[in-house]
Amino acid sequence: MKQIIVTRPHVYEVQTVPVPEITDDHDVLIQMKAAGVCGSDFHIYHGTNPCSTYPRIPGHENVGVIAKVGPKVTRVREGDHVAVDLILTCGECYQCTIGRENVCENVLVRGSGTDGGWREYFTAPETDVYVIPKDIPWKDAALIEPFAIGGHCTRRGRLMKDDIVYILGAGTIGSIILQTAKAAGATVIISDVNDDSLARAKGYGADFTINTKKENVVERIREITKGKGISLAFDAACFRGSLTSLFEPGIMRNAGRVVSLGFCTEPEAIIQAMIDQRELDLIGSRMSCYQFEPTIEKFKNHAFTLEGIATTFIKFSEIDQVFHHMDNPSPEVKKMVILFDE
Repeated sequence: MKQIIVTRPHVYEVQTVPVPEITDDHDVLIQMKAAGVCGSDFHIYHGTNPCSTYPRIPGHENVGVIAKVGPKVTRVREGDHVAVDLILTCGECYQCTIGRENVCENVLVRGSGTDGGWREYFTAPETDVYVIPKDIPWKDAALIEPFAIGGHCTRRGRLMKDDIVYILGAGTIGSIILQTAKAAGATVIISDVNDDSLARAKGYGADFTINTKKENVVERIREITKGKGISLAFDAACFRGSLTSLFEPGIMRNAGRVVSLGFCTEPEAIIQAMIDQRELDLIGSRMSCYQFEPTIEKFKNHAFTLEGIATTFIKFSEIDQVFHHMDNPSPEVKKMVILFDE
C-alpha cells in the first residue's frame, strides 16, 4: 500500500509499505475511502503545530470500510462503513473519568501525536470506529469529524436557543459552528475579511454578516444587539490578536461566554479586568468528546447543509496537489478532501 509521511516541516514522501496486520484481537483493519484536510494538517506540514512530532503520517478526518476484524471484535463487521475517532486515550486518568477524554493526560491524536489516515490501510481498536450509513457519500462522510468539533465547542459554550452568537471567522469551522448554532435556534452574527465566505455563511443561515475590512465590528454589533452585546462568541479565526478582539468593549455583554478554538502560540493582550469586570467566561475547546455518534445521527437526518463546506476534492494518487495548495493557499480552496482511489 501507499502512505504519505511528513518527515520534517515542508518535506513529505510517498512510501510503499506492507498493509498492516491486526496484532490485537480487538482491532480492525480499515481501508481508507476519504480524509479531510484540516488547518492543523497545514500546520504540521509547515512546522507550526505545537502538538505534532516527526516523522508523521497526517490525517485525522478519516472514513473508510472495515476490511478485516480481529477475532474478539463485536461492535463492527467486515464491510461496515465507519468514521474513525481522532483520539487515543488511557481511560484511567482524572480527565477520562470525568468525561473529558479529549484532554486525557496521555492523549494521542491521530495525524499529529501518532500516525493518521493519509494511507490506504491502517488498524485501530474497534472502540475508535463508528458505523455510518452506507448511503452517505464518502466526500460528505469525511466532514463528520469537523462537525463533531462544532458539536463539542457549542456544548462547551453552553449554547442556548436565546443566545446571540458571534463567530469570528467564516471558514470551515466557523461555517460549521454557524450551522450548529442555527440548528439550536440561536441568532448568529459572523464576520470575515472575505465576501465570498460571508455570502456562503448567509446561505448557511447567518442572520448578520460583517466584513471586518470594510465595517467597524463594535459599531455593527452594538447596532444589531441594540447596545447589549453578544452572549456567546467563538474565535474560529485563531490568529494573533483574534481572541483579544472579542474582549473589546461593546462586543461581549456581562456574563457572556467566549470560546477559543485555536493553537496560536503568539501572546494575546487580555488582562484580568477584561474578564472580571463583566464576569465573562473564557472557555477552551479542543477537538471533540463523545460527539461522533450524535453527529452521525444528524448526518443521517440531513440536519446540516454540506454543500460547499468542502470545495476541493483530490485523488490520493494526486496527493501532490494537496501540498501544492498548502504551499500556495487560495481563497477558492476553503477545504480539501482526499478521495482514495478505487
